[in-house]
Amino acid sequence: MADIKNYTLNFGPQHPSAHGVLRLVLELSGEIVQHADPHIGLLHRGTEKLVEHKTFIQALPYMDRLDYVSMMCNEHAYVLAIEKLLNLEIPERAKYIRVMFDEITRILNHLLWLGAHALDIGAMAVFLYAFREREDLLDCYEAVSGARMHAAYYRPGGVYRDLPDTMPQYTESKIKTKKQLKALNKNREGSLLDFIQDFTNRFDKCVDDYETLLTDNRIWKQRTVDIGIVTLERALNLGFTGPMLRGSGLGWDLRRTQPYEVYDKLDFKIPIGKNGDCYDRYLVRVAEMRESNKIIKQCVTWLKANKGAVIVDDYKIAPPPREKMKSGMEELIHHFKLFTEGMYVPEGEVYQAIEHPKGEFGIYMISDGANKPYRLKIRAPGFAHLSALNEMTKGHMIADVVAIIGTQDIVFGEVDR
Repeated sequence: MADIKNYTLNFGPQHPSAHGVLRLVLELSGEIVQHADPHIGLLHRGTEKLVEHKTFIQALPYMDRLDYVSMMCNEHAYVLAIEKLLNLEIPERAKYIRVMFDEITRILNHLLWLGAHALDIGAMAVFLYAFREREDLLDCYEAVSGARMHAAYYRPGGVYRDLPDTMPQYTESKIKTKKQLKALNKNREGSLLDFIQDFTNRFDKCVDDYETLLTDNRIWKQRTVDIGIVTLERALNLGFTGPMLRGSGLGWDLRRTQPYEVYDKLDFKIPIGKNGDCYDRYLVRVAEMRESNKIIKQCVTWLKANKGAVIVDDYKIAPPPREKMKSGMEELIHHFKLFTEGMYVPEGEVYQAIEHPKGEFGIYMISDGANKPYRLKIRAPGFAHLSALNEMTKGHMIADVVAIIGTQDIVFGEVDR
């Protein structure tokens, strides 16, 4: 009788968790994974090199396209790095707007993660629920920037513009009655802040619905409990950050440990897990959505009570107001110079990290005093997590590999930057 040998299987590039961007070479003994070798680079874009040939402002939209599920958070690290080099203090209102949109982005990220992770494992309904709430938040993106995803809303010195006083409304169509239209537009009759406030008031109930479907579901627990366990010590050695690290039991969150913007003024908790398995990481992210909702509520309250500038008035860094640009020669020249030459950033090097929905997202930037970054290195949280895939999948079944990729919350835009 012939000996049973290990055999090798290509898991992807076409597989449910990452469409055509990850090739995983699995060495199997029956259905048990002996070794997993992730082949990356199938989406390689050369972002860090492209940025060297763009002015500081022209390079900003590249950030949206890194982790294209956490768009404004990527922008945030980049503009903070520039502001650190410029030694620039931005208006308080801009800080609150940035924090509010960071947390909206965190919820957007976790909703997509939850829906896709559940779908990968076999739960269909959660995906539809999660996308229902995502639509409202993407409308907030669209209201401030005109784009649903790649916003380019954060700018060095603040944000592109103040929050709008009106929300886009559904218009009449053949398939909707007046009564349906009125119901759809009910929470869109006020400003963007009113719309966000309405969302925060009902979002906790939505999270309750997701938990009703999954948290005590025995099939969900069979697929996630004790799968892909990473001890705290190992998580630290592997360079884990964000929910991947907090799921293993360490309350490390840059919003608390190295506060930026106005996080030190806000009240929120850092959820942590105990076992470091897929289930704990799920619970951490769900709890994070609730905490983000709390932060957004506090930001809305502050923003409603405090008006003010949203970008610095130094025309060598931020463009002059459009009305002034149309009527004043000085302002027109500033505008022209800023968008053709860009700004000149003092010589120096800086590392700026933020608490991105996936972990520590860092920008290491070197400036040689010119109008373009001399060098840019991106510290993508997903890259460190993906490198641990072999260790996390060893000894598990093929079906568990999908659950483990799902729990890592990988987006290849930042991995293959």
